[in-house]
Amino acid sequence: MQNRLKRWRALWNPDMYHGWGRDRRYFEGWYFKIVDPDQRYALALIPGIAFDESGSSHAFIQRLDGKQCTSAYHHFPAEAFQPSPEGFALQLGNNRFSASEIQLDLPELQGRLRFDQLFPWPSMLGAPGIMGWYSFVPFMECYHGVVSVDHVISGELKVYGETVDFTGGRGYTEKDWGRSFPSAWIWVQSNHFDQDAPVSLMASVANIPWIGSHFIGYIVGFLFNGRLYRFATYTGARMKASLGEKTIRLAFRDKRYRLEITAHQAGTGELVAPISGKMVGKVSESMLSEAEVRFFDNDRLLFSGTGKNAGLEAAGQVEELLTETWRR
Repeated sequence: MQNRLKRWRALWNPDMYHGWGRDRRYFEGWYFKIVDPDQRYALALIPGIAFDESGSSHAFIQRLDGKQCTSAYHHFPAEAFQPSPEGFALQLGNNRFSASEIQLDLPELQGRLRFDQLFPWPSMLGAPGIMGWYSFVPFMECYHGVVSVDHVISGELKVYGETVDFTGGRGYTEKDWGRSFPSAWIWVQSNHFDQDAPVSLMASVANIPWIGSHFIGYIVGFLFNGRLYRFATYTGARMKASLGEKTIRLAFRDKRYRLEITAHQAGTGELVAPISGKMVGKVSESMLSEAEVRFFDNDRLLFSGTGKNAGLEAAGQVEELLTETWRR
């Protein structure tokens, strides 16, 4: 009963840990992207926990160095994974994570960073997070959440023995939980546009299993002029997707707005992904990509710019996701 109450609380606060009482075919992880003000370092830290089909479990912190295209996977015993039942706060060994700060004690990274001026994904009645009403569907293969689409960093980290001041840099935080990543997905993210006011993009398209069949689902957020414009399967938006050589083109529209994205893939590093809770999948992620973005109000161009340090993944049978014509 106590675990059910904790999961019920997490349902309405997607940032929190959702896996209370789970011990088979389950994973949960958070993705912290941090970039220093000089953009010399672009790092992703992914703390999480995984339970395979037999119940064997471990906790982990993955590290992706987007500039050097290298990664590391740090194992921890499952007992070291200590989430808070009251809100998003996680201790993993001597490492701590929350929406507003991280404290790291890894062989290659040590120090503490604070996050301010967070812009969380808005929560509404019947839609507690980025998943919309799908948050309440109990049999989804994978659930997604966005903790903050953009924030300002302060503090220092010792990176490979060198002290690096991240003050004035920018960050982004999201998360996933469930059994497995989708069979195919495209993900693009950047909040490094040459604008005075914060601009941030996150777009995800995936093949979603659904009651013996599947559908193409998408969730997109574009932060512009202090407002988060959302395009998603559950909002009635439509999409296009096509591939070129090291290029991905995505477009989304609703009755009024249209968002066009052209992502150019650069060097990648390899991350580990869950399959039925077992961390045996492989994902190539770039943090060196660029995302050209155009945003329209009907046919009037409101924004045109290029996002640097873009996260980009195209995994699995991405051909399943492509469409040259508008579709839901």
